[in-house]
Amino acid sequence: MGGAVYRVYFGYDHLRHVSNSVMDFKQIAKDVYALAASDDPIAPLLNEAITVIEEALDTHGQDRTSISFNGGKDCTVLLYVYAAILAKRAPTHVGPIHSVYIACPSPFSDLEDFINEAATAYNLDLFRCTPPEEKAKDAMRHGLEIYKARYPDITAILIGTRRTDPHGATLSHRNMTSPGWPQYERINPIINWDYADIWTFLKKFNVPYCCLYDQGYTSLGSTHNTYPNPALLCIAEKDSSPKYSPAFKLKDGNLERCGRGSQPTTAAAPVVSVTNASKE
Repeated sequence: MGGAVYRVYFGYDHLRHVSNSVMDFKQIAKDVYALAASDDPIAPLLNEAITVIEEALDTHGQDRTSISFNGGKDCTVLLYVYAAILAKRAPTHVGPIHSVYIACPSPFSDLEDFINEAATAYNLDLFRCTPPEEKAKDAMRHGLEIYKARYPDITAILIGTRRTDPHGATLSHRNMTSPGWPQYERINPIINWDYADIWTFLKKFNVPYCCLYDQGYTSLGSTHNTYPNPALLCIAEKDSSPKYSPAFKLKDGNLERCGRGSQPTTAAAPVVSVTNASKE
């Protein structure tokens, strides 16, 4: 590691709060499997995700399987589905869920708060790693090296990557990590879901998600390069602060990452009226 200092937190005891904040896993399983058995348009994608996860668990077992959880909308959907599957497979008790969070530089405090809340609600055995600034460009690989050293028995990681994500176009449901990386099987259960599918699922079950999405953010990263999506900018009253519609109101999923990179200029941004947005 070249002597680099990492802030690493692992275990779940420090993330537990009160017992009544834990999700009802049995109810989650009942609801998710009922939707999968229905004629709802999202059912085929949900069944695909369930099958991929169940087959991965058959291969690796829960004790050797982890889930990558950074608090984003995609991995929040994945965690909810995974919780349903674990509850169905072990209806009397779902033990701590192995999970890993490798933070980006300067994460949003609201996102960190949500991750803590989710760790409690889903009983996550959450390993956290925050690489130093000089390792930011290679943070994921270095973080996984530490994770592999701490938890060598983990052989598979569930990931909420979708086809439209960077580097997602060529992935399948199951891929090994690249040469030079710690060896894991990457499991991509929701690779074929699109932006609208994610929000349909979250809203259908009222799944808790990070509050930043209600402030116009549609894709979350570092505070250095993540802004509300200009496609969700509303026409506000004169001299008032800009207002943004929530992420689930974005109609064109191709614009999902328009709030990433350099700060957008509001003058060139597409706008919707506050009145119209509130009626959608």
